[in-house]
Amino acid sequence: MLAALCSALCLTFVSLGAHAQAGLTLDQALRAAQDRSQQLVAQDAAAAASRDMAVAAGQRPDPTLRVGINNLPINTQDRFSLTRDFMTMRSVGVMQEITRRDKLKARAARFDREAETAEAARALALANLRRDTAMAWLDRYYQEQMLVVLRSQRGEASLQIEAADAAYRSGRGAQADVFAARSAVALIDDRIRQTERQIATAKTRLARWVGDTAEQPLGALPSVATLHFDADGLAGRVEHHPEIAVMRKQEEMARADADIAQSNKRSDWSVELMYSQRGSAYSNMVSVNLSIPLQLDQKNRQDRDVAAKIALAEQMRAQREEATREHLAETRSWLQEWQGNRERLAQYDASLIPLAMERTRAAMAAYRGGSGPLSAVLDARRMEIDTRMDRLRLEMETAGRWAQLEYLVPPEHDAAVPARPTGSIDKQER
Repeated sequence: MLAALCSALCLTFVSLGAHAQAGLTLDQALRAAQDRSQQLVAQDAAAAASRDMAVAAGQRPDPTLRVGINNLPINTQDRFSLTRDFMTMRSVGVMQEITRRDKLKARAARFDREAETAEAARALALANLRRDTAMAWLDRYYQEQMLVVLRSQRGEASLQIEAADAAYRSGRGAQADVFAARSAVALIDDRIRQTERQIATAKTRLARWVGDTAEQPLGALPSVATLHFDADGLAGRVEHHPEIAVMRKQEEMARADADIAQSNKRSDWSVELMYSQRGSAYSNMVSVNLSIPLQLDQKNRQDRDVAAKIALAEQMRAQREEATREHLAETRSWLQEWQGNRERLAQYDASLIPLAMERTRAAMAAYRGGSGPLSAVLDARRMEIDTRMDRLRLEMETAGRWAQLEYLVPPEHDAAVPARPTGSIDKQER
């Protein structure tokens, strides 16, 4: 019988291990969110469209075909005749705008910068997607851990009802103790229902990113105690933040607009070749026309346009630098909170939770020995539950800061950022 029991327990542990391995891990959630994201598809399409526009903008304008009838009589006996009047001509011609090569390059470069902006926006969308998916996954994970704590504490509190009821029936306890024990269990039940509702909400948020797989059980928690980059290189990492990269590309696009405005200070010429046919008694003619736009007020038109575009580029630069400073300060505060919370977690594990457990044991021992009231046991148990829940909430907050730091930059941008583990926690804290 003992061997059979051991075999059954082993099979149970194996099945539980296989079930845990089949759960939705954080990495799987990130891949699922990336695979089903349509925002990334939209940014890819925007970049492809801008690349095509860059090729088109680098080509010369299409020639213009001109067909017409000139000097057609409308009265006398020659009216509406195409051949009797010597001035009547049937003309066909081709006009071509001669655009300088530097202007074509400037126009193409502008769309190239727009494509790069779309690619940077894709990286920003990917970074936000990974961060939000990780936050949703961690939220559900810790809500479920809180539910485990509450259910385990409810089981222990239910025993207090039986003990209080037995003591009351034997005349060793008061009826108020029975009601107090039942009230404590009812309060735990209310917290369990609240946590179950929060788990349902967390699943809904996770389903926003990963779809139906959000209903699967979650896998093991990844290590949220280390960061894969060096804290000393945080400033360089912020420089590669996708939002800063988008602003940098927008600045380059604004400077490309300034280059186009500068090239427009030299107007484009147009050349036209026309062949005109007259009546058989008259000779045919060929005409060559050259059109040159006259920029008579460059000071108030073209120069103003160039100055405006340069000012916009300077505005983009100033906004980018200010955003970089803001991101750096915000990221440093996240790092400080993450490090400080880890120290607090160590304090919870080293003293606060053990002390709460010892207080509960002492109150239980005193109650069983008849030297302490049941209310002391209930208060101690309530304090222990609150301490464990506070510890889980703190760990959830710490994990959220970890996700904001860990997924600050998309994976393909990590090559340009210093990558070295930062910080660690001991096995007990993990």
